[in-house]
Amino acid sequence: MIIVTGAAGILGQAVVKELSAAGYSVAAVDLASEIADAGQGLSKTGVDLTRADAVRTAFEAIVLEAGSLSGLVNVAGGFIWETIADGSLDSWDRMYAMNVQTAVNGCAAALPYLRKDGGAIVNIAANGAVRADTGMAAYAASKSGVMRLTEALAKEELHNGIRVNAVMPSIIDTPANRKDMPDAKFSDWVSTKSLADVIGFLLSDKANAVTGACLPVTGRC
Repeated sequence: MIIVTGAAGILGQAVVKELSAAGYSVAAVDLASEIADAGQGLSKTGVDLTRADAVRTAFEAIVLEAGSLSGLVNVAGGFIWETIADGSLDSWDRMYAMNVQTAVNGCAAALPYLRKDGGAIVNIAANGAVRADTGMAAYAASKSGVMRLTEALAKEELHNGIRVNAVMPSIIDTPANRKDMPDAKFSDWVSTKSLADVIGFLLSDKANAVTGACLPVTGRC
């Protein structure tokens, strides 16, 4: 069983769809009250991924029903564009909670199950965290935190049969991004399917020699 958090969102749905098509059993988890059917075998709605106890409870129920856990994809997260001069410290707290805290909680809840038979974790970082641009400070800082989480956890679990990696997309081709940047060349962006394919590779045995990597997935941006 592979757990995908943030599974009600655009990227989450794409990941669930691609993993299901590849033959994985998938459990979709989200705070939303409803998760569309993208091929998942199980769905857990109303899960506050910023709360460690809620995540542990959801994962425990999934493993109890599925019997085992072999992978986790932490898709849950958020974005904000805000300059330092006009912004608020609350935005930094919000980005930390949505991007870092959800990933930490997911990883911590999954570890006891993954240690039994081995497995893989894939986190969603961002290419924009390498060097932050205007208005990207809070978001980039939080995604940098996801990268450091990925690197540290990979080292911690190196001899426990768990691989931990992250993807670093540039601009993802979503309806929201098209609306915000209507004059952009959408074909240069990263499609959700392309990103989901890379995530699928990192979960697979073909990537069994890869851990601790933060992999840029930047299309033509």
